[in-house]
Amino acid sequence: MPQPGPATVRSRVRIPLTFPDGYRAEAEAVTFHDLADGAEHLALAFGEVPEGGTPLVRLHSECLTGDVFGSDRCDCGPQLRESVERITEAGGYLLYLRQEGRGIGLYNKLEAYSLQDSGLDTYDANTALGLPEDGRDYTAAAQMLTTLGATGIDLLSNNPDKAAQLADLGITVRRRVPTDVHLSASNVRYLRAKVERTGHSIELSRLVG
Repeated sequence: MPQPGPATVRSRVRIPLTFPDGYRAEAEAVTFHDLADGAEHLALAFGEVPEGGTPLVRLHSECLTGDVFGSDRCDCGPQLRESVERITEAGGYLLYLRQEGRGIGLYNKLEAYSLQDSGLDTYDANTALGLPEDGRDYTAAAQMLTTLGATGIDLLSNNPDKAAQLADLGITVRRRVPTDVHLSASNVRYLRAKVERTGHSIELSRLVG
């Protein structure tokens, strides 16, 4: 995979965050010029990395239904909330990437939901629409991390593809740190498909129902 060109910081601004459960965190939002895909991705810096330590980083793909409306069809909203707290404690960055529906967009994601209701899993529903199972590319994420000076990281993720792509793009992933299992009655099939189809590090024994 070719190495991404340089990006530059466009702006930095402090944003106090309060989550629905009352948890509060202070973020520094960082925007960029010259990202490879031209999208408005956002880096949120939390906490302080100890001297000689490694930043904890989460690549979080935008999920309007889960992050904003609290949908139980996925685990995105709870993962976002968990990530902010864990990164604040460890010091690092949450990259909020504009990759709705694994890169297929909001309308396509909702159409894929309809196909899932007829029995397809999340990956087969995407391909039935003529779309990739997972269309995400993390070149812009690697650019952002490089610009921030975070070329060696601990990656907060259950997804081995994120670590593999970042490594190919010149980011050293020291270790991959799994998130918790955020299980609901509505997302069991979704989580099971992520384990069985793409090797996510989620304990199948916890996916009951």
